[in-house]
Amino acid sequence: MKRRALLLDGTGVVLALPLGSSRRVPARIGATEVRSVLQAVHKLYATDHDHGSGPLRHAAGEALSTAYQWLQSGSYTELMGRRLRSATGALSIAAGWLSFDSGRAGDAHSLYGEALAAARIADDPELEAHAFGCLSLLAKAAGRPREAISAAQGAQTVARNLGSSRLLALFHMREARGWALMGDRSATDQAIVRAHTLYAKGPSGNDPDWLDFFHPGELSGLEALARNDLGQHERAASGAEQAVLLHGDTFVRNKALYTADIAIQHAVRDRPEPEAAAEAAGRVLAYLPEVRSDRLLQSLHDVAGALQRHSRVPAVADWIEEYRTATGGGRA
Repeated sequence: MKRRALLLDGTGVVLALPLGSSRRVPARIGATEVRSVLQAVHKLYATDHDHGSGPLRHAAGEALSTAYQWLQSGSYTELMGRRLRSATGALSIAAGWLSFDSGRAGDAHSLYGEALAAARIADDPELEAHAFGCLSLLAKAAGRPREAISAAQGAQTVARNLGSSRLLALFHMREARGWALMGDRSATDQAIVRAHTLYAKGPSGNDPDWLDFFHPGELSGLEALARNDLGQHERAASGAEQAVLLHGDTFVRNKALYTADIAIQHAVRDRPEPEAAAEAAGRVLAYLPEVRSDRLLQSLHDVAGALQRHSRVPAVADWIEEYRTATGGGRA
């Protein structure tokens, strides 16, 4: 069978699905086609972790369109159909994440909804829990904390019997962020404690592949974001610094985002440290243009806003000028 490659702009990574030369549906959908969809999901996440969503959205859409074409027009057994639907749902979540990172919340919501429907049709609780968790993240970002909490709790309910303590830990941390946005410190702390307790149980053979980003640095970073929403800026700064340290050289986009959080926390804490904020902000700029993410650009915009109040500090003034040069005069 011939293969048609989808080239990912700017990264040199190739995303390929087995297709006929005329994009016709394979005569019979089997394990090879299902593996190719899952391989596409893996490549999307791996490239996104290091480069952000900028180069990937178009390729993800093309791959998803092909997977849906196979679902709608292909010939397959009932078992293979469930597997293909689950794989397509996982690809829909990956595409939704790329849309979210690109600032396209409406597209992300639709894609997560499609994944949730696929999970229920295919009777795939792991996919269903993942979709609920993503909807929680999206609701929190949109400023809808009650919806974020409900979706996170829904994810916990579905995931409770999957045998992955770390998956449950992630969903408790998503719940914590909803409570933090509501300003409920007690409920936030309770959810954070549950997340840490579950995480401490260690990895499991039942952990899904996509959960590899949720290492100790990410746990610290997510708690820092909740502390920020509660106005606990010193604890948020400490947590973001720990997140960056624990990330090491991996998950570059998330490391850049947490570095931006460090800058913001130093700028807005009760006793501001503008020089430390400018130093961290300088490290964020160093990630451009290799990391292409609307969320990172928004974070830089937020850093600039937080630092503006300290613009008379020489290090801050220098960074603001560097930021304007790097982004063409303001937010890119």
